[in-house]
Amino acid sequence: MKALRFHAAKDLRLEDIAAVPAPGPGQVTIRNRFVGICGTDLHEYSYGPIFIPKEPHAFTGAQGPQVLGHEFGGVVTAVGEGVTHVAPGDRVSVQPLIMPRSGDYFADRGLFHLSPDLALAGLSWISGGMAEAALLNDYNVVRIPDSLTDEEAALVEPTAVAVYACDRGGVVAGNSVLVTGAGPIGMLTLLAAKAFGATTLFVSDLNDTRLEIAQRILPGVITLNPKRDDIGARIRAATEGGVGCDVALECVGNEKALGSCLDAVRKQGVIVQVGLHPGNSGLDWFTVTFKDVDVRGSWAYPTHLWPRVIDLIATGAIPASKVVTKKIRLEEAVTEGFDTLLDPAGTHLKILIDLT
Repeated sequence: MKALRFHAAKDLRLEDIAAVPAPGPGQVTIRNRFVGICGTDLHEYSYGPIFIPKEPHAFTGAQGPQVLGHEFGGVVTAVGEGVTHVAPGDRVSVQPLIMPRSGDYFADRGLFHLSPDLALAGLSWISGGMAEAALLNDYNVVRIPDSLTDEEAALVEPTAVAVYACDRGGVVAGNSVLVTGAGPIGMLTLLAAKAFGATTLFVSDLNDTRLEIAQRILPGVITLNPKRDDIGARIRAATEGGVGCDVALECVGNEKALGSCLDAVRKQGVIVQVGLHPGNSGLDWFTVTFKDVDVRGSWAYPTHLWPRVIDLIATGAIPASKVVTKKIRLEEAVTEGFDTLLDPAGTHLKILIDLT
């Protein structure tokens, strides 16, 4: 089968590789339909290996060359012994986290995403979404309703990141919310915050093209560019009592953006760090204390979120497909996908690879 595999930074190869093996007990094989290119994939392509193991993964044994892609869905082609929740022909969305199901502190408490042995399909597993087929564990596939399209099945994973970020921020109806970064995760986080009932939404980004896209996707969002706007002052001026926003969600992984969140959030507000910082970042901890704010991390998502996120997308509560700006074929993935998304002009948000 054809697959796009990571060999080294700037070295992705479209290759013919062996077909996935028949599923063993508790396993499922699927024919992949659509897969999204994630920011994590872009980081691996640019600077990797980062999450792709250099030595065999402690739990899965996987190592490079790695089939990329962890935002995907497909159609079940075969199931192994003991699998009863899906059958051949079922359309599924892939929950890509792979880890022990028991035997460590977090797994025993159902906090599978916090397991120290965590692996991901498309980063540290035999299979990924950027191939014609994938072998997965039974808990990695969730059947989707007819009301969810194949394209939307591939958007459940990044939307789960956004929903969990809003959960971590405690976003509730009537809140004012700032999202820093108008990339795919930032836009999905804005859409999730609106679905949670937030009524005043702000988004900041250095790229005016992305801010224009944000206004098209979510009319009424207040767009800010740190190059010309004082983020904190603008947000205080637009919030009740001039105190700042209730929740600030940092979706870039940028020190200045995190500082903007602290400046913009009200006293006793909440800051959620969603984007991954590449190194140590300074924060004005005097202001953290003085403003009595909460600063929280948001790592991936609990695996039990899948049915909830599927329902949010399928019902239109989170119109996730609005972030898709381009669809390409696997043969075009590097030039029309990875390289396009790394263009500083930033004219695209989410690019899906069509494997049908």
